[in-house]
Amino acid sequence: MKIRFVLFLFVAILAHTLAAQQRCASFDYMQSQLGKNPSLQGKMDAIERFTQNSIKKSQNIQSRLEDGLVIRIPVVVHILYHEPGENISDSRVMEQIAALNRDYRRMNTDTVNTPNYFKQFAADSRIEFRLAISDPQQRSTTGIIRKYTPIAQWEGNDKMKFSSSYGDDAWDADSYLNIWVCNLKGVLGYSSFIGGPANLDGVVISNSVFGQTGTFSAYDKGRTAVHEVGHWLNLKHLWGDTDCGDDQVADTPPQSTFTMGCPSGMKVSCNNSPTGNMYMNYMDFTYDDCMNMFTKGQMDRMRAQFDEGGPRSLLLFSQGLNTPLVYQTEVPDSPPKWLHPQLYPNPATNELNLDLVYDIRWLGKTVTIFNSAGQVEMQFVINSKYQKIDISRLPGGLYLMSAKKEDGATIREKFIKI
Repeated sequence: MKIRFVLFLFVAILAHTLAAQQRCASFDYMQSQLGKNPSLQGKMDAIERFTQNSIKKSQNIQSRLEDGLVIRIPVVVHILYHEPGENISDSRVMEQIAALNRDYRRMNTDTVNTPNYFKQFAADSRIEFRLAISDPQQRSTTGIIRKYTPIAQWEGNDKMKFSSSYGDDAWDADSYLNIWVCNLKGVLGYSSFIGGPANLDGVVISNSVFGQTGTFSAYDKGRTAVHEVGHWLNLKHLWGDTDCGDDQVADTPPQSTFTMGCPSGMKVSCNNSPTGNMYMNYMDFTYDDCMNMFTKGQMDRMRAQFDEGGPRSLLLFSQGLNTPLVYQTEVPDSPPKWLHPQLYPNPATNELNLDLVYDIRWLGKTVTIFNSAGQVEMQFVINSKYQKIDISRLPGGLYLMSAKKEDGATIREKFIKI
């Protein structure tokens, strides 16, 4: 009985953890941005009209497909890490790029799992992704940026997109797909929306689900990024983010809401029989193992963004995949050798060194030194990431150095004055 209870508790905790990790926050993100800047709605409406008009010109889209035009998108991956294990390998980045190409070209082996009644709608989007080889200044690049950050966990508020907030600035959105990979709190990924600010353009993916060897087993085939890039290409969730809503795609059946887990058989909602929900579509929330298709309508919608005058059309003229004009050896990232304050020497006679290079947000914060009786002996303001502290006037004995930041991080270091 005890074993059964422990097993039940484990399953309950796992289910709660999965539920707590929202798969996609793109709709919430868009609503938040519109709340800050309602004028964006007009721009989004204009893009929607352009998209619908482009799709109606089916002969233009059809002729492009007959010409075999494959759209190739230059990608830059910004890897932000706090702990060494978050500095994901080049091979995982390559895995993710391969996963995008696999699914957008319908080369995934699990196409056999597409139900027979949906196979007629399944499509090769003829969109591919390549790591950039030229940066915005046409210098050689691997398309991968690695950057240590003092931020241990990120909210879905775009701060990872700016060096000023210890993230990394976007490359030109008209020439590159920016992907930020970091430790996201409470969500697996989110995307900007077409029509939003250029310096926020791109997708953000949790490092736990990036690539095909992530640590979140339900989402370990790279399909969180496939889903978010779909948003970046102006696809909506199948349910239109409301009960039986409209995703603006004709060949995806209406459905009441998102699908979790890995279902089987027909799931009917919103009177969508005889086919039921298309829960194996990449724009639902099912586990990676159970996603396997985009539709022809979704393909048309994505490709319409690249039509002349379209919101993604300038990507067709990007220099990101062209031979670089300047070849250079990239300076390797130099992460800190520790992730906590270092106080030395200890014991000390006249001077201490406080090394805060791992987190320069300590600059301007007040440090207090207490004696062994808990009395304040001295205070000072940190003005350097390598702070020197004059303790020559302190009597010999044991002391505690203490400080605190707004985010709750603390310094509590003991030292001996001799």
